[in-house]
Amino acid sequence: MSRRTVLLLPGQGAQRERMAAGLYAAVPEFAAPMDSFLAALGPEGARLREEWLRPAPNPSLDDALVSQPLLFGVGYALGRCVTALSGHAPDVLLGHSVGELAAAALAGVFSPEDAAEVMAARRTALAGRTGGGMLAVGAAVADVEPLLTPGAAVAAVNGPRQTVLAGPSDALARTSERLAAAGMVVRALRSGHAFHSPSLAGAAETYARALSHVPLRAPEGALLSTRTARWLRAEEATDPAFWAGQLALPVLYWPALRALLDGTPDGTPDGPGTGLVLLDASADRSLTAPARRHPSVRSGASVVVPLLAGPAGGDDPGTLGEALDVLASHRIRTSPHVRTRAAQATAS
Repeated sequence: MSRRTVLLLPGQGAQRERMAAGLYAAVPEFAAPMDSFLAALGPEGARLREEWLRPAPNPSLDDALVSQPLLFGVGYALGRCVTALSGHAPDVLLGHSVGELAAAALAGVFSPEDAAEVMAARRTALAGRTGGGMLAVGAAVADVEPLLTPGAAVAAVNGPRQTVLAGPSDALARTSERLAAAGMVVRALRSGHAFHSPSLAGAAETYARALSHVPLRAPEGALLSTRTARWLRAEEATDPAFWAGQLALPVLYWPALRALLDGTPDGTPDGPGTGLVLLDASADRSLTAPARRHPSVRSGASVVVPLLAGPAGGDDPGTLGEALDVLASHRIRTSPHVRTRAAQATAS
């Protein structure tokens, strides 16, 4: 069976202490793009590197001004690393929240040199807009929406029964009480901002003005947008308001991923019946959690492949080496000497 590779890139809430740090120490193909991105941020990049490599617990990662550029940098560097080591760029890019910006960079929408400006402008737009938060709810959107209090909004649809809410802290507190009373499981995410809700409409406007100075191009590859749950169009990719508006609009992650697994996205090049290799770039394996229950994965037509060591342990170079072996088994060209080096790093 023909299988396409899909690189899944995480967003706010999926940040973890020292995520991908094992690759940074052992795999030059990851370290080089990460270092280039951090260096382009100037003195702020050096501070971010220190925060990134600090061991847990590190409450600084709850600050979006720290976590957002690190999520972008790690996601972008992982994409470059997988492409370099496998000799094959992912067939499809799909990013959650700031992960979609990393996907855009990998697709050539903006240059690596402009990536630092894109993320610095995002940080500036978010500065001073705290006072909000995000909640993960173990229930379907249709069950959650009737219980929302004014100010709380659906911020992301992450799975059939995985809904994220955002809004001012007081509105979320009232909504959380309602949801808990209805028997729903609710937990706070690591965010002091109300991402993907109307609370950040002002930040989106500020961000759009800043992005108007960044050269934007049509994507060079297939990028399935989680803002629209369809393939990114050239006119969207070159519109600063499209990328900036993401801050205040919900993330349609599961609708996009489900359509891909179903083989139904508008304009999909291969159509139904094409299996997928889902490369999960999150440190908590959250991006592929809903996919594991989809018929395409349960039947073996599609496979889930983590790129980083998960919460249960393991190491990053070893996990990456296993992922490269999976890609090789699907006749996607990989570099044997890189897999050997990853194994050596694991043993050291």
